[in-house]
Amino acid sequence: MPVRGRLRGYAGRRGGSARESGAEPDPAAGERWEQGRYAGPYLRDALLDAGALVETLETATWWSGLPGLYEAVGAALRETLTALGTPPVVLCHISHVYRAGASLYYTVGAAQLDDPLAQWGAAKRAAGDAILAAGGTITHHHGIGVDHREHYAREVGPLGVEVLRAAKAVLDPAGILNPGVLIA
Repeated sequence: MPVRGRLRGYAGRRGGSARESGAEPDPAAGERWEQGRYAGPYLRDALLDAGALVETLETATWWSGLPGLYEAVGAALRETLTALGTPPVVLCHISHVYRAGASLYYTVGAAQLDDPLAQWGAAKRAAGDAILAAGGTITHHHGIGVDHREHYAREVGPLGVEVLRAAKAVLDPAGILNPGVLIA
């Protein structure tokens, strides 16, 4: 069952619970989010047209690792894009909640450089390195694909890659399903 409220005045970021910090639930927050949740893709297009770089990425980890992962990925994105001369706005929310952990979903906005693919590529590589260093998984609900292939191979290790390669050889011997996407 999804949580339908957000907490105002949350002071418990560095420890303790929101309720322990004196925060009050805002029951209407969930409804407001639900009404506007699909407006983002339309806003993204307008921002891209205006010369902004707007992208998202996601990760997941255990509950105990969320604070460190949150800080590491945000810092990597801010440091990389700022070094390129485009200080970003980095937003993050928890998109999925499980007994053992949760998914962090980042939205990043910055001024767009002449080569936005290289610009985002640098930021995404830094974020991927931070994710793995902080014990997160390189992906969650967006899937892996070419964008995450290098970091995914690092996450699962050589044996994991060989297991995937062996499964693909048996299930797709002609190599027609997503050739070169997950396994180089």
